[in-house]
Amino acid sequence: MTDRTATTAVSRSVVALAAERLITAARTVTATAPVRDVLGATDIALAYDVQNALTSARLAAGATIVGRKVGLTSPAVQAQLGVGQPDFGVLFDDMHVPDGGAVDIAALIAPKVEAEVAFVLKADLDGDPESIDAATAAAAVDYAVAALEIVDSRVAGWDITITDTVADNASSALFVLGSTRARLDEFAPVDVTMTLEKDGERASSGTGAACLGDPLNALAWLARTAAEYGSPLRAGDVVLSGALGPMVTAEPGSHLVADLSTLGRVSVTFSKDSE
Repeated sequence: MTDRTATTAVSRSVVALAAERLITAARTVTATAPVRDVLGATDIALAYDVQNALTSARLAAGATIVGRKVGLTSPAVQAQLGVGQPDFGVLFDDMHVPDGGAVDIAALIAPKVEAEVAFVLKADLDGDPESIDAATAAAAVDYAVAALEIVDSRVAGWDITITDTVADNASSALFVLGSTRARLDEFAPVDVTMTLEKDGERASSGTGAACLGDPLNALAWLARTAAEYGSPLRAGDVVLSGALGPMVTAEPGSHLVADLSTLGRVSVTFSKDSE
């Protein structure tokens, strides 16, 4: 066995081990230790290999990909989690919760909620990654809506590095889309103001500028990065651009409502323990 073959075999073994731990954690709703203990804390490409393994498992179980999410775009969220660079994950059809709907909190480990701008694409973003900038990304957008992302780490205590969260599908769980659609000739994502209330009290606030300087920058970053990893964005994809302010912890019975200025309101409720 050559050194290259041996290295590939070890990598496959590591990916399989980390993927199985995360899949088991999600299935049993029981957190696992950080997977950086097998992946290391810096090998992002290897972590995306784990994410791809999780995606393959979801697809084999019957799920359908409906888009992507960008994570760790807000300085406030980066500070909350101690991770200083963005990542991305995959959105599946069974992750969508209707606006105003209810979430079974017993199916989640440690949920948190972020308010975001969501873009729906009308064109593919599959060109040369170096040529994709915010203007290119904007031209591919059909419309935008307000969104809530419910994130949930399968790693115990949200004790994550960049490789932990990338491997864990960017700590994604569920998402909610608002009903007010706006085209980019009607508003500028960077100018969006956000307030997020939990049980009637303001719990988070921010602006579009908190999302990599502009949510369109986040979309462009995702388009470039996804293309580089061989899975470009496609027409019809939903893209969650990333948080506009700090994450808010959800507890049993929590009711969260976000108001994103031009994009209107979006809400979700978490079940009580007894429900």
